[in-house]
Amino acid sequence: MDDQTGWRMWWHKRRWYERNHRPLRRFQLDREMARRGAYVRHPIEGEVLDYLRSGRLEVGQGTHFEPGCWITMSPQARVEIGEGCYLNRETMIAAEREVTIGDHVMFANGCFIGDASHRFDDPDLPITWQGFTTKGPVKIGSNCWFGVHCVVTGGVTIGERCVIGANSVVTSDLPPGTIAAGSPARVVREIEFRSSQAQGSGSQSHE
Repeated sequence: MDDQTGWRMWWHKRRWYERNHRPLRRFQLDREMARRGAYVRHPIEGEVLDYLRSGRLEVGQGTHFEPGCWITMSPQARVEIGEGCYLNRETMIAAEREVTIGDHVMFANGCFIGDASHRFDDPDLPITWQGFTTKGPVKIGSNCWFGVHCVVTGGVTIGERCVIGANSVVTSDLPPGTIAAGSPARVVREIEFRSSQAQGSGSQSHE
């Protein structure tokens, strides 16, 4: 490859991959988020502005993205993120078909949520050219908490008010109100929720 061809390719990639760092594009993305009552701490990666404008990405009021979050979607994919969610640094959402996240879901640093896997079964093609396959949509219920570096794979439904331990890999459904951990993640125990009566008496004791 000659220098001219190499620089042309470099410049093409730079224009594409660094587009979210341009002041005008940041302003446009901030405006789209503000219309939804959501907030991004830049940088954020992926075609987030285009996804929002097309309606294929929905973000609820009060949702917050920390720096380094990345959303990537195939042309036919949809992603829905509910209200009051918190995506900490380097959280990534990758959708081939559908990823749905409920309200008030919290992700610690470095979590990955994706409904797709790279194909690798064609011996005549480089693995980088083989595209993706999916086992089905990812659905995460409201009020879940994911520890640092959790992974959620395709075809998984996680019930409401689950807690997922750090470094866990969720490969199968989890029932609501449970704590799960491990690779693959398994239910450790059910959460013992305080009753509303107990919460009321507790608050009165501090008056």
